[in-house]
Amino acid sequence: MSDCADTLRELEPFLDGELADEVRHHVHHHLDSCPDCQQAFEFHLELKEAIRRKCSEEALPESLVSRLEVCLTEDFDGDGVIGNGP
Repeated sequence: MSDCADTLRELEPFLDGELADEVRHHVHHHLDSCPDCQQAFEFHLELKEAIRRKCSEEALPESLVSRLEVCLTEDFDGDGVIGNGP
């Protein structure tokens, strides 16, 4: 596993610590060498942290809201599907 589509599919399990060691290593290596996937990783990490903080009733930062809106309308991994697909 070394392409962007595979890495993007594994971001959530990667962040949740749910990947096997070998897959985790491949994702980590790809993130180190791909600025686009690193940016997606940082977004997902920020989103998870914001959701965690939201339990305290604070408003989402406007910059995060804008980025979420983009995610709801763009096909980042080029597979023709927005989000995880069917």
